[in-house]
Amino acid sequence: MKFIIEKEKLLNPLQQISNAFLNRSTLPILNHLLLEIKNNYLLIIGANLEIEVISKIILYKNYEPGSVTISSKKFFNICRSLPKKSLIFIKKKNEKIFIQSQKSRFSLSTLPVSEFPIVNSEKKLIQILFPTEEILIELIELTKISMANQDVRYYLNGMLLEIKNDEIRSVTTDGHRLSICISSFHTKTSIPFSIIIPRKGVIELFRILKQNKKQPIKLSIGNNNIKIITNNYIFTSKLIDGCFPNYRNILPKNNYITLKVNSVDLKEAISRVSILSNEKFRGIRMQITKNTLKITSNNSNQEEAEETLDISYKNKDIEICLNANYILDILNTLKCKNIKIFLLDEISSIKIENAENKKSFYIVMPMKL
Repeated sequence: MKFIIEKEKLLNPLQQISNAFLNRSTLPILNHLLLEIKNNYLLIIGANLEIEVISKIILYKNYEPGSVTISSKKFFNICRSLPKKSLIFIKKKNEKIFIQSQKSRFSLSTLPVSEFPIVNSEKKLIQILFPTEEILIELIELTKISMANQDVRYYLNGMLLEIKNDEIRSVTTDGHRLSICISSFHTKTSIPFSIIIPRKGVIELFRILKQNKKQPIKLSIGNNNIKIITNNYIFTSKLIDGCFPNYRNILPKNNYITLKVNSVDLKEAISRVSILSNEKFRGIRMQITKNTLKITSNNSNQEEAEETLDISYKNKDIEICLNANYILDILNTLKCKNIKIFLLDEISSIKIENAENKKSFYIVMPMKL
């Protein structure tokens, strides 16, 4: 196996895949990349026991087919350190891989290719073609804040993707908050379908999609994995085998009271007031009266903070306690001018949505202070 490639063509996909597998594993092979040349393409493959990312780089000449494993960290650091516009010559000989560029030469050890974990292809149960990556990016970006992290309820450590004929819906929850995004798109699938993509897979897929803008995306779903194919990348992730909670039971009904507030003003007020909140629980108190929202916080050192905002509200007085971080996460995600908050009483969950766009909404449970 051998090939010649320009540094700039190699570095970006190499960095993309290396970043996806930064955590060192007790299995040495998982700290390696698989380089494979076939059908005029150099494939750079990174994998662990859950996800696999493949970058495709076209080779025009001076290459020989083959495959080899190489240390991800060492290979990336070598390529990054080379001068700009360098030509990199890479060759496998016996159990070594040799890297040469100008006056620099490197010799690295390899591990057997047979030890590298490859995600097996499955029969496609459903396949969807998106004209660009924007729909998938939006579905992830607007809901990823509520994914659980290392929760014993393993089915919460990811994102639910529901697919119907004319709708794709992403849902995440950690048991304290819920995020939902709905996108209208004709999927040409007659049977409703739902899967749970693990947290790590969601994060890495989002990173890849953000790097490949304005490209068609092919999504394939099998019994145990999901595959996303772009022009330059192939992403595969195992699915979580579990039952996602029936989130529809907690969605607010029509008897909720609505208030409208400027999202920037609310974000800045909560950021300031939460400075003196309990560092562990991050609780704030919101007192809502006619056209006024008062936000307060205190801590065990008897320190207090208070801020008042003008809002659009003409219903009964309500006082509710919420986690400041949850509200700030929502405001940072929505990035809109005004939001609507739907309330019932001090013990019921609230609903937050963009005042101008109802594509996504968020449910937050109250807390006791």
